[in-house]
Amino acid sequence: MPRFAANLSWLYDELPLIDRFAQAARDGFLGVECLFPYDHDRAALRGELDEYGLEWVLLNAPPGDWAAGDRGLAARPGREAEFQHGIEQALDWAQALGSRRVHVMAGLSQPHENADALWALYQRNLDWAARQAAGCGVTLLVEPINPIDMPGYLLTRQAAAHRLVSEIGAPNLMVQMDLYHCQLVEGEVTGWLTGALRPDAPGAASRVGHMQVAGVPGRHEPVSDVIDYPSVFELIDQLGYTGWIGCEYRPRMAPAAGATTAGLGWMAGYLQQQRFERAEAAS
Repeated sequence: MPRFAANLSWLYDELPLIDRFAQAARDGFLGVECLFPYDHDRAALRGELDEYGLEWVLLNAPPGDWAAGDRGLAARPGREAEFQHGIEQALDWAQALGSRRVHVMAGLSQPHENADALWALYQRNLDWAARQAAGCGVTLLVEPINPIDMPGYLLTRQAAAHRLVSEIGAPNLMVQMDLYHCQLVEGEVTGWLTGALRPDAPGAASRVGHMQVAGVPGRHEPVSDVIDYPSVFELIDQLGYTGWIGCEYRPRMAPAAGATTAGLGWMAGYLQQQRFERAEAAS
């Protein structure tokens, strides 16, 4: 059965971050993720996890100056020292919060820049970062992001992400597969899932370390004519994926109070099964 994590940067946005944990737990989530928690009280966040029995499943490494337009530093020339400092900070936070996954954003490419040089820098930085993370028991993730929501982002395609991870060869460097981005860029989500979770090469293992979902179009609840999510979740189970699926979407009714909870009807069957399994395990 899919394990869904509430992305607290997107869901429950009528509440302060510190109050979103309790509501996520009341709604039945077992895990949470958050893009950039670094401006918050880390001890207080840890306390919310412990109080409500939640697992922090993913955070992002610092992306640079987001307000100034930065969208990651891993492939940005001249920012290597800042990138390394950000990785160190992210790993420190991951250990404090119990997160075993950190998403590392590539950054935006500029038209005048040499693409080969950017990819070479990206590889060097990820190789260095993966070696630092290995000592902390943390898996680093790279995510293809569609160029409509994030114009200029270096990594946009699934094949490029898997090739990058394969070439670096670090066991703790994997792909974060967001089905919303995949559908917008490449379509055929079920085909990409099957190929990623059941590799053709003899002895090959899946390199998907995390998934995220949202509806297409609109990036609302994962209820869509474009992506048949009930069938997709069934396929994910059949293919043996046991990781987390982050709910990184914008509630259709937001910013009204209770919008996230009101929009969770798509999860009702999964939550019922989850409660049943918990009761069986406790008996």
